[in-house]
Amino acid sequence: MRRDLRLNDNRALQAALDSGVPVVPLFIADPTIIAVPNMGAARLHFCYASVRALDERLRAANAGYVVTRRGPAVDVLRDVAAQLGAVRIVANRDYTPLAQRRDGAVQQRLAEAGIRLDFYEDGTLFAPDEILTKSNQTPYQVYGPYARRWFQATPPAPVGAAWPALPPLNTPPDLPTDPLPALAELGFEPPQRLAQQPGEAAAHARLDEWFDLRRNDSVRQYATQRNLPAVAGGTSELSAHLRFGTISPRTLFQAAQDALSRSNSDECTESIQTWLSELAWRDFYAQLLFHQPRLLREPYDRDFADLPWSGEADLFEAWRSGTTGYPIVDAGMRQLNQSHWMHNRVRMITASFLVKDLLIAWQRGYDYFMATLVDGDPASNNGGWQWAASTGGPSAQPWFRIFNPLSQSKKSDPTGDYIRRWIPALRDVPTRFIHTPWQMSERQQAKAHCRIGTDYPAPIVDHEEQRERTLQLYRRAKSG
Repeated sequence: MRRDLRLNDNRALQAALDSGVPVVPLFIADPTIIAVPNMGAARLHFCYASVRALDERLRAANAGYVVTRRGPAVDVLRDVAAQLGAVRIVANRDYTPLAQRRDGAVQQRLAEAGIRLDFYEDGTLFAPDEILTKSNQTPYQVYGPYARRWFQATPPAPVGAAWPALPPLNTPPDLPTDPLPALAELGFEPPQRLAQQPGEAAAHARLDEWFDLRRNDSVRQYATQRNLPAVAGGTSELSAHLRFGTISPRTLFQAAQDALSRSNSDECTESIQTWLSELAWRDFYAQLLFHQPRLLREPYDRDFADLPWSGEADLFEAWRSGTTGYPIVDAGMRQLNQSHWMHNRVRMITASFLVKDLLIAWQRGYDYFMATLVDGDPASNNGGWQWAASTGGPSAQPWFRIFNPLSQSKKSDPTGDYIRRWIPALRDVPTRFIHTPWQMSERQQAKAHCRIGTDYPAPIVDHEEQRERTLQLYRRAKSG
């Protein structure tokens, strides 16, 4: 069990159950994965908590339990298989470049020991090789045509009926289990709060709440409200559950289809379709990285491989800590640092600001997001950053754009409620100054209890000046 920490609609688990022999759910705390440079405490916490919840549910139902072990994956798998006399291991495929390299090597070494390792397609609605161009059966490079084919295709139905009942796994009793390591033991500071509660039960509860069309107006208005970060519950906030597989994309797709059948307005139908497009984006980014693993660290467009990025540590630190002097950017970064989640529209704004206002390499922002976000996913995070940096041509039409942090702030948070929530120093600032607090006079600052330069910083860069610098750099790169 890896990025599929659930019992319901789990293809590998269902294949194991269908075999008719005892099943041992195994989770490995692999030090190789934990040692990844951009590993984050929030992701580890969510993952381990979801494993524990899975184990508790199996034990409560007297259906089995999860064996947890610590060590390199191939060594643990061989040891457990030898202990059980097992000749077959099943797992759901992980499409990330690191996982592909690891799994191929593990599969080969297990085969040498006479153990068969079978993989199942489970992590995306459509596997990376399913949605291909009609002309030459190659992967799509542009989202628009990919999405049209994605919506036309018939997705696989959920498998099994593991929720809420589960057939007994007949797991052999009393297998040795290593306790999952505490985050402090691994050198991570445990997160104080998470925006999303771990575990499969929490994922299903949130899904049911989201698609309750009688009680939840947010899903009806998603198409218009999804870009307004101040709206509580304006998005489904299921991203971490998708990241760790505490719910499957097939279950989400089916729930959306069921909601569409109950929709009684064009607004609601459009909103559900817009929500479904986020699943399409997720699949698209997964297949893009699967077929081009170099994109994890390299720009999609090689013309931008040698852009002269700024290495100024103070600029990156201001962005990281939410002290740039641009309220919408700072509010987003503070939300990220405190809750380990950020509204998607604000992710776009903060990413664009780092790359095109501060001229700092997108890879640094990618790494910081991965290390901080509870839902940090290599493919989706990479796709989002390359989109914001305009180095990922397949998803940006027009290919180049620079977000103006002021206009984006006024459009996304017109009353400043989101800004005030995450930046206490700006709570008393009048709405007409909430996006540009440095424009207040000294008297106005005193009345708002917000001294610019003391309580809240002045802007660290001038957007218009930086915009011109960015345009020149990209033009030079594009012209060779």
